[in-house]
Amino acid sequence: MQKHFDIGYFRSLPKSDLHNHCLLGGKRAVIEKHFGRKLAAFKANQPGIEDLNRWIGKVYRPFFELPGAFEKGVEAAFIQAKTDGVIKLEMSIDVSFGLLHQIPAKKVVDTLKHYHRTVAPEIDFRPELGFSRSKSLRTLLRCFDPYLDCHYFESIDLYDDESAQPVANFRELYRFARNQGMKCKAHAGEFGSADSVKETVETLELDAVQHGIGAADSPGVMKWLADHNIQLNICPTSNIKLKRVRSFKTHPIRILFDHGVKVTVNTDDALVFGDGVSEQFLKLFRAHVFTAGELEIIRKNGLESTHPERVVKII
Repeated sequence: MQKHFDIGYFRSLPKSDLHNHCLLGGKRAVIEKHFGRKLAAFKANQPGIEDLNRWIGKVYRPFFELPGAFEKGVEAAFIQAKTDGVIKLEMSIDVSFGLLHQIPAKKVVDTLKHYHRTVAPEIDFRPELGFSRSKSLRTLLRCFDPYLDCHYFESIDLYDDESAQPVANFRELYRFARNQGMKCKAHAGEFGSADSVKETVETLELDAVQHGIGAADSPGVMKWLADHNIQLNICPTSNIKLKRVRSFKTHPIRILFDHGVKVTVNTDDALVFGDGVSEQFLKLFRAHVFTAGELEIIRKNGLESTHPERVVKII
């Protein structure tokens, strides 16, 4: 009998979200309801992240001046993950956030622990520290230092404008993180080229790439990624909303998949872009980008070696 592939069905499936920026990870409605005020919706005017950074600075950052805003942002992210059926969550907090808002590292960690425990204890949560490519290495290392004694974060990510400075400037940071036993991820190929994806992986010795869709322009780079088992944690709705890709139908995730690259589907910023993982699975299915069986492969990519007893089939 044919299953009814609606949003409720996809939400019922255990899944991962491996590319999630915590304080942008909840739904806007949760934030608005709590504080009784509206946040202007985001809309990009041109390709790139400039409009997103402008929206964060003008619309969202002032929100953190309100009492309890940090805690509500974290809570909203866990609520969204739980509602979405996520059981494996790699979610980042910007390493400079605490310093910017005078929140000690211990409070950041305690807040993440509290809402993980009280909202979604069933989730395999793997906390991550995010580093902005627009900041100097010295600044990032200074912000990193207070978190080291916490022994809490399991991975790092590098994001923001890919052209801000050469990726080689962050080699020392990544070697240090790897020596701390942390998983190494970085944004590359969100707007950059296929060559930039390969360069970032090689230079920083990455375990996974956030986005990486620029690799679809090069069969050689795609083969290299597949041969080296480098996973791309892709966020289709984000790519569309930021005008990197026109639609789900034309998204290069299909090309990457067909060339043997290991891909996953993730939210990036659900507060900004609106979709959870489940909505994106449904849209990829309805756009005939992937069959249900192919989405099952992608879903399992994210859950690999995690909660094997809870992995179920779409078909």
